[in-house]
Amino acid sequence: MSTMIFDSNGELWYTRAEELGLDYISMPYYIDGQEYFYDLGKATDFRKFYDLVRAGNIPKTQALNPEDYKKFLTPYFERGEDILYISFSHRLSGTFQSLELALRELKESYPDRRCTVFDTNSISLGAGIQVEEAAKLRAKGASDEEILDFLKTFTDRVCVYFVVDDLMHLKRGGRCSGLAAVAGTVLGLKPMLSVGADGGLTVLSKIAGRKKAIRTLAVKVVEELTDESCSVYVVDADCPEEGDRLRDLILEKRPNAHVVRQIVGPVIGSHCGPGTLGVIFVGDHRPVPLEK
Repeated sequence: MSTMIFDSNGELWYTRAEELGLDYISMPYYIDGQEYFYDLGKATDFRKFYDLVRAGNIPKTQALNPEDYKKFLTPYFERGEDILYISFSHRLSGTFQSLELALRELKESYPDRRCTVFDTNSISLGAGIQVEEAAKLRAKGASDEEILDFLKTFTDRVCVYFVVDDLMHLKRGGRCSGLAAVAGTVLGLKPMLSVGADGGLTVLSKIAGRKKAIRTLAVKVVEELTDESCSVYVVDADCPEEGDRLRDLILEKRPNAHVVRQIVGPVIGSHCGPGTLGVIFVGDHRPVPLEK
């Protein structure tokens, strides 16, 4: 059985990662001229980060380089351990090119060691919930092959819906055209997005108004949740009152759901911006895009 790892773009809270016995790769972000590595909330100053963004500081993210990956992975190989890495969507970052280079070089020094990478084709807790369920299976004694077989089916059932408050953050990340961003801001439209089967972001609809957006997210969970044995994650990017309201709306109709509230980390928050609300849960299939 391999050592299971994930990356901090999977956003499982650090205490949950510790409970599950998981190691993780910390992903970097930059703001106000400083570099940080997200630690799943262990010592993260969320208030400072979101206050800086709201004040006009533009955060940035960056791919790790091959040496970063080699530094992280080498101790496992030195101990004679193989690795099962459950990663966030490869389509959303160039960091996995660096990972491939690092593994190619490490193979020369550790030819008997193996690092198996499973692409969740998701981000934030859309990836994290897959890590969580895989870790539960491992605790029951499942082999790597059994875990991978499970994930190949389970990944298509992970539903991610999120609504951003300011389209300009998506524009800077190349997820939304400048014209659409300006028009949406002027009209007060709140785009509801998801992560498609190919791991890319897709717009599902545009919702008029914040209150309606919150109600729409709640309805998605109420109507599409099919597995209450898995957590339902309600996440917010520095808008906790609205996140609590969203949680309460869900529990009014689905009182047996295990709803977990959590703040969006700085790496994901760099792309979606303050005011983002999201839900992650297990349904029958991933959301189907309504428009291009």
